[in-house]
Amino acid sequence: MDLAGKRIGFALTGSFCTYRAIMPVIQELVDMGAEVTPILSYAASNHDTRFIKAAELKHFLTVTTGKEIIDSIVAAEPIGPQKLLDLLIVAPCTGNTLAKLASGVTDTPVLLAAKAHLRNARPVLIAVSTNDALAANAKNLGALLNTKNIYFVPYRQDNALKKCTSIVADMGLIVDAAKQALEGKQIQPVMLAPQSG
Repeated sequence: MDLAGKRIGFALTGSFCTYRAIMPVIQELVDMGAEVTPILSYAASNHDTRFIKAAELKHFLTVTTGKEIIDSIVAAEPIGPQKLLDLLIVAPCTGNTLAKLASGVTDTPVLLAAKAHLRNARPVLIAVSTNDALAANAKNLGALLNTKNIYFVPYRQDNALKKCTSIVADMGLIVDAAKQALEGKQIQPVMLAPQSG
C-alpha cells in the first residue's frame, strides 16, 4: 500500500511520554507523501510537561505537516460530512480516550474526529498507551478490538514487573499498521512479547 496522497489524520492525546517516539512517525508519513492533518486533544494542546512543551509540539506539527492543527470540537466536526480523511490514527491513545471511544463519548477534538470519521465507515488506527489497559480499561480494549473499522498498532506490556497492567503500542509499527488498516486488515500479531533488557 502506497501512502502517497493518502489523507491521514494524526491525533495525539495526553500520553506525553510517548511524543518523542511519535514525532519521527509523523515525519515519516509526510516524507512518504501522505497528507497529514494534526489533531490534538485538549490535554495535548494545552499542557506543558517534563517531556515537551505544548508550543514545541504545535510548532513541530505545523512545520512538518504544513497544516493547521485541529484542536477544537468545532474544527473536528467537518471531518465526517466532508469526508476529509482516508485514515485516522490516534497515537498515543490514552486510557481516558480509549474508555470514552468505547463508550461513545465525544467531548474532545480527537474523540469527535473519530466519531465523525467512523460515520463514513473508514478506518481508525489506535496506538494505545495506558497504565490500566490490563485493569480498569481491559473491558474497553476488548470492546474496541471487536469493533468494526477500529484497528490497533501492536502493543506489549512495557514493564510487566513494575507496571503489570500497563501496555504501550510499538510506535515504530504505526506506518505498517496504517497500510494494513487502509486495506481493512488488522496487522498481526496484535500482542507482542516484552522487550528484552
